Amino acid sequence: MATTAIDLKEEILQLKKERNAVILAHNYQVGEIQDIADYVGDSLGLAYKAQETDCDVIAFCGVHFMAETAKILNPNKTVVLPDRDAGCSLEESCPAEDLAAFLETNKEKNYYVIAYINCSGGVKALCDVIVTSGNAIDIVNKAPADRPILFVPDANLGAWVMEQTGRKMDLWQGSCYVHVEFTQNSINAIKEEYPEALVVAHPECTTAVRMLADEVCSTEKMIAYCQNAPVKDIIVVTESGMLHRLQKEAPDKNLIPGPTDKCACNDCHFMKMNTMEKLRDCLRDLTPTVEMPEEIRQRAEAPIIRMLEQSK
Repeated sequence: MATTAIDLKEEILQLKKERNAVILAHNYQVGEIQDIADYVGDSLGLAYKAQETDCDVIAFCGVHFMAETAKILNPNKTVVLPDRDAGCSLEESCPAEDLAAFLETNKEKNYYVIAYINCSGGVKALCDVIVTSGNAIDIVNKAPADRPILFVPDANLGAWVMEQTGRKMDLWQGSCYVHVEFTQNSINAIKEEYPEALVVAHPECTTAVRMLADEVCSTEKMIAYCQNAPVKDIIVVTESGMLHRLQKEAPDKNLIPGPTDKCACNDCHFMKMNTMEKLRDCLRDLTPTVEMPEEIRQRAEAPIIRMLEQSK
């Protein structure tokens, strides 16, 4: 007999209780997962929730680096990810060994290394501080004035932070494959359809797209922006999963997904690899778990803690 959506939901809630688990979900997850999660948010909010939880098990519905961040902060808890292969193009764009080699070659520069949270534990272990799109401006402003900054791995976010802070940084040339698919043409086309609409865009977008936006901000900050916008129509230029959350938080607004040149909206195929069935299975079987060598975990923890303290 096929499992219905209601059965599946009940099964997950039952397993969650039995396992003393918390379900954390990123804003880009499918709607059903967002609706069953204990907390839905951006990378910063999820990092805080992972740090605060007193549950035995963290079921992390997001991509691998996010679950890994939860494990770094909770070495004695079981952290499971519904799909082991839910990766991230940004994480892939900056392998730890490449960053280590670059820092070795440029030792004399004594870089202060700032890493966007979208990177592996191995990369975090090589950094001075971690940032999210929500706190990057504040944290870059707090960086030591007497050291050059290397910002990894997202060059678009780094360029936006440089514009906002006036701080010169050397940028690793990584990008989010989802956000670079939005183009000047695709956003101009949707603006023609909705001439009264405001545009809110994620800083992982290219400079050309950010220049068309009325507001550039993290997914979490998009909520207040949409709630308080003086118009009904808002074009949201980020991964499509965010619209599920925004529609609940700003129900009176007409939220229009930013299109690409190929499609009316934009999905991250990694984020969408997690499903309700896989969430049920990972809570039932307590696998796939996230593990890492303790020495790397400890080195990666320091810059994350620094971020959380500097963001309070």
